[in-house]
Amino acid sequence: MFLTATLWLMCSEQNNITPDEPLDILYQDEYLVAVHKPSGLLVHRSMIDKYETRFALQMVRNQVGQHVYPVHRLDKPTSGVLLFALNPEVAKQVGEQFAAHTVEKSYLAVVRGFTDESGIIDYALKEELDKKSDKRAKQDKTPQNAVTHYERLATVELDEPVGRYKTSRYSLVRLTPKTGRKHQLRRHLKHIFHPIVGDTTHGDGKHNQMFRDKLNCHRLLLAATCLSFEHPVSHEKIRIEAGLNDVFTDILQRLHWLDKV
Repeated sequence: MFLTATLWLMCSEQNNITPDEPLDILYQDEYLVAVHKPSGLLVHRSMIDKYETRFALQMVRNQVGQHVYPVHRLDKPTSGVLLFALNPEVAKQVGEQFAAHTVEKSYLAVVRGFTDESGIIDYALKEELDKKSDKRAKQDKTPQNAVTHYERLATVELDEPVGRYKTSRYSLVRLTPKTGRKHQLRRHLKHIFHPIVGDTTHGDGKHNQMFRDKLNCHRLLLAATCLSFEHPVSHEKIRIEAGLNDVFTDILQRLHWLDKV
């Protein structure tokens, strides 16, 4: 698909967080609660961003009126399904499922270039350590195995020159990580030379700048759209889905990709 003319998106949300607005609850019972975490929100307090004042953990705790326990993580710029347990024992049981890689996770991402139709990225990752919060951690850990499956859903070529190229190409992909390493999806897509748009750490600065300047999109285009696991008490199969927020949806609509997700 080839789009002519310059695209301008009026995406007013920059980090998709509205002050004092509660998070959307996607699932809740007496043992678990899942919310739709917006891009730009930390899961919990961290030295990575010591000036941040809003955290998903505290917001969910206040919404449900009791302590909550995170069982997995989403990067600050990643949006989507975020799951908490409502007691420590359930947190332990669900955490064991994540550790055993039996939880099924699915993401949508916009990446630079035309990817293959599908593929498996099997590339071990050395743990990324933060200079502040991980300064006491062992610095010479061996790389951990990391596997990501991907499927290309759509492509687009824009009449927007980036770098030495006269046009710019992008793919919409569904990502299914089989392991859960830190920044795995962002690092794996960089490894195959298709970095995720909006990734300021592992991405392509020129393409990120084009999306900011021409498309007014200031977020990482990565969203956790589905989480499936066995309920630790009822043992039923639980499937939790999250839609895309306005910024991501606007991007897909302008690129004629809404019918691809």
